[in-house]
Amino acid sequence: MKRYSFAILLAIASIYCATGAFSQSLESQFAALPSVKKVEVLDKGQFDAKYLLWFEQPVSYKNPSKGTFLQRVFVGDVCRDSSTVFVAEGYNADYATRERYRDEISRLFNLNNVVVEHRFFAPSAPEEIDWKYLTAENEARDLHRVISELKTIYPAKWISTGISKGGQNCVIFRAFYPDDVDFTVSYVGPFCRGVEDGRHEPFIAADGPDETSRAAVRSFQEEFLRRRATLQPKLDSLCKTNGYAFRVPMDEVYDMCALEFSFAFWQWGYPVSDIPGKDASDEEYLAFLDKTSGPDYWQIANPHLPFFVMAAKELGYYGYDVEPFKDLLTIKSAKGYLHRIFLPADARDIKFCRKLSRKMDRFLRQNKCDIIFIYGEYDPWSAVRAGDRHSETNHIFIQPGGSHRARISTFEEPTRTEIKSLISSWLYK
Repeated sequence: MKRYSFAILLAIASIYCATGAFSQSLESQFAALPSVKKVEVLDKGQFDAKYLLWFEQPVSYKNPSKGTFLQRVFVGDVCRDSSTVFVAEGYNADYATRERYRDEISRLFNLNNVVVEHRFFAPSAPEEIDWKYLTAENEARDLHRVISELKTIYPAKWISTGISKGGQNCVIFRAFYPDDVDFTVSYVGPFCRGVEDGRHEPFIAADGPDETSRAAVRSFQEEFLRRRATLQPKLDSLCKTNGYAFRVPMDEVYDMCALEFSFAFWQWGYPVSDIPGKDASDEEYLAFLDKTSGPDYWQIANPHLPFFVMAAKELGYYGYDVEPFKDLLTIKSAKGYLHRIFLPADARDIKFCRKLSRKMDRFLRQNKCDIIFIYGEYDPWSAVRAGDRHSETNHIFIQPGGSHRARISTFEEPTRTEIKSLISSWLYK
């Protein structure tokens, strides 16, 4: 039997699609799907065609009388016979509107690219939001409905993926619907067990390449707190200029910015050499703080509000160790900050339920699904990663010195090739 290279087969498939082998237009096929209420044609960008589909989803799957909302689903089309990358976004998906956007796996293997915006993130939200129905299970059912209908158009293999909360979301979806996709690539996805999980703080205390680097981070936090008399008015002015409003006093905002600094610094992988020294000016200190862990994170008008509600309810989050800075803070404890600072009045009574975290622990230990987990070594979210003790079908790759920006492309060879080869073995078997 004559053998052809992958490049030749890909070219043949592209020609097949381009010749109009499908008599019905793609746009009309989308419009005919049961849950699709509107189809918009977008600039194709890096695809052969690109669309925005508005799926009608029930607010509550158990109580249809609660009404519906429209959820944004972006489709980047390469070929209807091609496999499809399914991005289970954890937040707002505005980035998918950009002409240059394409998921890493879609780009590497030239696959169709579907992005589903998370429920209750505007504009994929009902007019009146009842936080009771913002759950991981309801979101998984949203994804199941989308993928079930789109599979009638794209029948080849499906790969679920996501970054950060999306990396978490694509695995939670797999736990509820293990057979909806063929395999999963989860980027920097955390799996917490409590509102303030407790594993992040010791991780941060030991984080970084060496003690000198960790000391430089702590030194910045201490110096920032020591300069409160001169920096607090500047921070207050910055907040006023930008129109930030908070649920707590400005002294506490100042404290929280300092406490958050170490988490944010290692999460995003800033160079230690960028940290201002003790001889730096107040302006340099404030500018670097604003760049890494600025006050905008703590404001009432935070676009990630639905995430904070889910974190308090079932996803979990992290806490802060105030002990090293107790003589410099105005607060005695940061415990309970998520409810106190982030949650609106109609969500303050939310209590954390461990049902989902237990389900995920069982799934990660026992699952027989093919999943790749990618993490950064110094990213504090790696403290709650899918551990090595879990199922043998989990493949965990940790980028040395990496941060929350860890991707396939950020690894050195031969790890990058190893990951791509693993994906190829699942994709083309």
